[in-house]
Order: sequence, then C-alpha cells, then structure tokens
Amino acid sequence: MPKETIETLISELVHEEDWRRMRATAACLSGGPRAVQALIHALETGSPALKAETAAMLARVNDPQAGVPLVGLLRDEDESVRKAGASALEHMAGVLGETTAAALASLLYESKDEGIRVTASQLLGVIPNATAPLCEMLAHQDPEAQIMAATMLEHLLDPRSVDAFINAMGQPAVRDIAVRTLKKLSAIRERIEEVFDALRAIEELSEREEARMSTVINLLAIGRPSVEILIEYLEDDDWVIREAAADLLGKIGDVRAVEPLMQRLRVDKDTGVKELAMKSLGLIGDARPAQLYIEAIPIRPLRVYAMEALAKVKDVEVLRPYKELFDRLRTDRDGLVAYNSGLIADKLEALDGTPVGSQGGQDDDE
Repeated sequence: MPKETIETLISELVHEEDWRRMRATAACLSGGPRAVQALIHALETGSPALKAETAAMLARVNDPQAGVPLVGLLRDEDESVRKAGASALEHMAGVLGETTAAALASLLYESKDEGIRVTASQLLGVIPNATAPLCEMLAHQDPEAQIMAATMLEHLLDPRSVDAFINAMGQPAVRDIAVRTLKKLSAIRERIEEVFDALRAIEELSEREEARMSTVINLLAIGRPSVEILIEYLEDDDWVIREAAADLLGKIGDVRAVEPLMQRLRVDKDTGVKELAMKSLGLIGDARPAQLYIEAIPIRPLRVYAMEALAKVKDVEVLRPYKELFDRLRTDRDGLVAYNSGLIADKLEALDGTPVGSQGGQDDDE
C-alpha cells in the first residue's frame, strides 16, 4: 500500500478517528519544510475547522514562514479561524520576523474592522521585531498612520525607535508623542546607567553578589523597555554587570534576549555568567538553546541548570531526539537531574496522548 501524501495526512488533522489525527500530527511535526508549505496551503484552501487546526499545528512547528499567511487568517469570516490565527501568532511571537510585523502594521492601518485592528495592535505589542515596521509607518505621509505608529511605539518604548522619533519631530501630528517618548527613553537609559555604574564601583568581592541582587530588584520594574539596553550590557567588561544583565533579562522574559544569552553561554569565560544565562534562558522557555543545554549536561557546575532549563522548554517536541538520554538520566545520582529527566520523559510520552510510533501497523506516514 503506497504511503499517503503529506497533503492527505494534513487533511486528517480533523479526522474523527484519534489514531488518524495523531498520525497526521506526527507527520506534520517531523515533515520539515515540505510539511510547513503544505500546512500553509491548507490555511488558504481548507474548511474552517481545518484552517483552525492547521494554524495550531503551525504554532507547534514554530516556523516563521507561516507568519504572513497566519496574518491573513485575521481577516477570515469565521470567528474560530480568526481566533486560531491570532493565538498562533501570539505563540510564535518570538520567532516572527519583520515581514510578519509589517503585515500586521498594514492591517492596523488599512482595516476598517475595529476588532481586527485591536487584534493587530495587541500582536504588534508582543512581537519583538515590530519596531522597525512601526518606525517605517511613523514616516508615512498619512497623519492617521503616523499617530497609530507613534502610539504603538510609545507603548513599546524600544530604544531602537529613537532615530525614528527624532525624524518625526517635524510632523505636527506626532510631535507631542515624539517629545514625550524620547524623554521616557532617555530617562530609562540614564536610570540603568546610573544603577550599573554604582554596581561597577563596588570592589569588595563579598559585597558584589548582594549588590547585584539589589541591582536586579532596583531595575526589574522597568520591564521590557530595558531589554535592548540590557542586551548591550551583556558585553560589558565587568562580570558582575554581565551577571546582573543576564539575570534581569531572564526575569523580564522577553524573547529578544534568547540569542544574546545563548552567545553568553557559548563564549563567556565566567562560570557565574554562564549559570545565570542558562537560568534566564530556562525562565524564557524558548526551544532554540536546547542543544546548548544538552551539551552542558556533562559540565558539573552547569548540569543541574541545564536539566532545569530543558524541563522548562515549552515546545517539548524538539526534545524528542534525546528521549533515550532522559530515560537514562532518570536514575542519575543527582536527585534534581533525575527528577527533571523524569519530567521531560513523561512529557514526551504524553505528547499527543501517546508516544509517536505506538500505533503499530498504522504508523506508515511520511
């Protein structure tokens, strides 16, 4: 019997039989770029139920190529499809690129439907790559577009918008917003610099750790507007500053910090910085550092942090290739390593209600 195509398997995501739905899910998760393209096609041609299920599957696959097609669902006439599209975009916020953000910005400006505009606005507020398209929109000739962009950028308070706001000072429609936002951004940077300079001035090793914790408490309330500045401080020459920046980025939990923290984990010579970078990545829960965690397991000062971070990865499917390792570590002498290994192994077994491949003769998918 010939194997069924990925397109046929995708159509079974809404099949009434459980084993067919699970087989389709397994095929989508392991199908690579071909599966992503087929899922995107199903967004355009499927029934409302299949569109909604496909959107959820694309969120699990987490491929940024799906961003713009998912934005298209926000215009769908079926409410369940619109909600599924918005939910998928929110789930994928950390990997979506500027093209998707630009599509949302256009929707914010062009749509006459207030519900769609509200949804687009909310999604732009959680997508880290929204700043550049909004800065371009700030230079639009239409004052209404300028105001929409300026309002969103004032909410985001991203230091990367400084130049755009300076250029917008000559636009009457947004001059007041530009002045107000630039003052806020300047105050944020000055506050962070002041607190970090005070931390840097402490020379006694015994006092530095306590001062670092106080610094984190002091700056944590700034939240997301501090992320880009804190990323700069990850490159600081002083290890205690890098530790404080890494600690803060994890507690804020913004996905913009994932790649910079991964770089600290790769190259930093200070073990304390590596530890805090790994703990912070674990708090964020992104799947991208999974391989780095695996590589850190044999390193004694890092192995517990690595296992804890692995247990917090939200997209558990990426850990499936390491299932045998987690099963083996269930009996590790270190109780925390054994405990977290068991948690991960149990999550993998519970994925889709059953381990992939347990359907016997039915497991003939791609």
